[in-house]
Amino acid sequence: MNALNPGDLLLIGPACSPQFTGDRALRLRLVSVGEIDPYSGWMWLTGYVLDVRGDATAKRELYVQRAGIVVERRAPAPTLVGRKPYAKPRPRPARARTA
Repeated sequence: MNALNPGDLLLIGPACSPQFTGDRALRLRLVSVGEIDPYSGWMWLTGYVLDVRGDATAKRELYVQRAGIVVERRAPAPTLVGRKPYAKPRPRPARARTA
């Protein structure tokens, strides 16, 4: 499994943990992955639960099996908008003085 990144859209179902069976399965917009790996193959995730429209309804912290996570959509790679990396700042035009 590839690394999970903030912004990924995950499907959390029964393969992740028995508590997510049936109508308890959920879609999660990932915020962070816990640094501590308590048991081999399990992990802590923090994210926002999404409703059918894709709106966040609650922030949750989940303990799930890594192998059961389905990545529905990866977060887009960050881009620099409107500026080139390491661009030099432009000088400001001089203002006309009024007396």
